[in-house]
Amino acid sequence: MNKLFDIIFMGTPDFAVPALKELSKSGHKVSLVVTQPDRPKGRGRKIQPPPVKQAALALGHDVSQPKSVRDAAFLEHLAEIRPDMIVVIAYGQILPKPLLDLPRFGCVNIHGSLLPKYRGPAPIQRTVINGEAETGVTAMQMDEGLDTGDILLAARTPILSEDTAGTLHDRLAEMGAALLLETLDRIETGRIHPVPQDPALATYAPLLRKTDGHIDWSLDAAAIDRLVRGMDPWPGTYAFMGDKRLKIFKVRTVPGPPPASRKAPGTVLASFSGELRVAAGKDALSILELQGASGKRLVAQDFLRGCPILPGTMLT
Repeated sequence: MNKLFDIIFMGTPDFAVPALKELSKSGHKVSLVVTQPDRPKGRGRKIQPPPVKQAALALGHDVSQPKSVRDAAFLEHLAEIRPDMIVVIAYGQILPKPLLDLPRFGCVNIHGSLLPKYRGPAPIQRTVINGEAETGVTAMQMDEGLDTGDILLAARTPILSEDTAGTLHDRLAEMGAALLLETLDRIETGRIHPVPQDPALATYAPLLRKTDGHIDWSLDAAAIDRLVRGMDPWPGTYAFMGDKRLKIFKVRTVPGPPPASRKAPGTVLASFSGELRVAAGKDALSILELQGASGKRLVAQDFLRGCPILPGTMLT
């Protein structure tokens, strides 16, 4: 019979929840779940627990929410548990060396990219925005660097033409849960062979800001399409029509006008009734779903019925 580990699980957002659920069913002991403190969210700014806390309490696990993982009392509490391993998935703080050295089998992280590419906080969104053909999840033995530890295992998936950051997030979260259990099984049975990352191949996926969603119409239509999908569901993409902000949710690349009648990027083009077609740096975009400043998300035909946009209008 394989050895069952005594594990401390550290994670915060929805991405970590499938792994926690699978780990809880695996037979391994989850002695403690560590997550970020409750914080205000949404328009009402109500204090809400992170998704991992909600899942952990529903599963019957003890939960700790330190403001800092460097807190002496917190580190002492973890030392008293004497875990075999700490599993970390999108926790949100860099672990100090005393914490990394605490478990007998170290700290294992599940990261949402094929390391060493896309280290950092926004790997899923950036792979879509940058037009990668595939991505995946990596199980890594953590060290003091940012996503720099030895690779234990990885799983791959193609990025489909209709994938958004949201659909890819959900697929990778499930893949990460399965990869975690496979990694634990291989560690248990001595069938794991850590491979150092090649720093020459490393890239970084910086945190997204809301301003990153402002569409630059001079880009190729295909690049704008990737941006819209990569910023969905957060932080979203937008453009301005005069002083009015339009949220852009879904687009499709279409052929642009012939060279003789090419329009400046951002120009609304003549098209069939109910379509909103906009010139890009190359080709054009049909905006399929959008929202005005005070309205709701609508398909283009319904939006234009209430707010006509004439050919020649500039979006910026």
